[in-house]
Amino acid sequence: MSDPPPLMIELDHVTKRYGTKLAVDDLCLSIHAGELFACLGPNGAGKTTTIKMLVGLLFPSSGSVRVGGFDLQRQGDDARRLISYLPDVPYLYEKLTGREFLWFIAEMYGMDRSLAARKIDQVIEQFELDPFVDDLTERYSHGMRQRTVFASALLHEPQVLIVDEPTVGLDPASVRKLKNILLDLTRQGATVFLSTHSLDIVQELASRIGIIHRGRLIGCGTLEALRKQAAHDGSLEDVFLKLTEEEPSIG
Repeated sequence: MSDPPPLMIELDHVTKRYGTKLAVDDLCLSIHAGELFACLGPNGAGKTTTIKMLVGLLFPSSGSVRVGGFDLQRQGDDARRLISYLPDVPYLYEKLTGREFLWFIAEMYGMDRSLAARKIDQVIEQFELDPFVDDLTERYSHGMRQRTVFASALLHEPQVLIVDEPTVGLDPASVRKLKNILLDLTRQGATVFLSTHSLDIVQELASRIGIIHRGRLIGCGTLEALRKQAAHDGSLEDVFLKLTEEEPSIG
């Protein structure tokens, strides 16, 4: 009997307060290597706060967050070496070309130059950046920015990829390519934490789904497990609405 894959993300009784506002309430979650875990929730549910704690931009008011066994608060540098984070709004340095931006990211991670050169050529081909990679990024469309930032996130072969609304502004062909890349990463043993409102993508890709509502994790498991919890044998959208008791719009 083989050993289970290692735990890569652990949130242990995590609570986050902003003054008197409780943004995340006693969140416990464990995610293994090779999982594509989707985090869903209505706007204001606590998803963004959770992501910011996972990447070390915020620290919990209580509880602990570990990535690859490293505590983000005490061993942040070690944890962040394992992580790539794609925010919902892709940020580039607009006076750099796409290629210069990729080199900047490689140097930030201390990559060997010969390895960085090979990886940069690889992601340029993978994300079809060639037509614009040597133009200043200030000229890029949203979709071009998204593809460039995604390419930069894979340069150092992260063990944990945290992605917030990755398909906004992408055409259908780019969305399909993105889905294939995410699946390939998990097959290679990486962990993907995906936050999105695109429930069709979640239903197609996720190995497990967590639903956050009013700062609490109210459901976690496969779609079939969530259907049983909701006592509703419908689509993920139906189950989501039943569990969160929202009107039929997740906007």
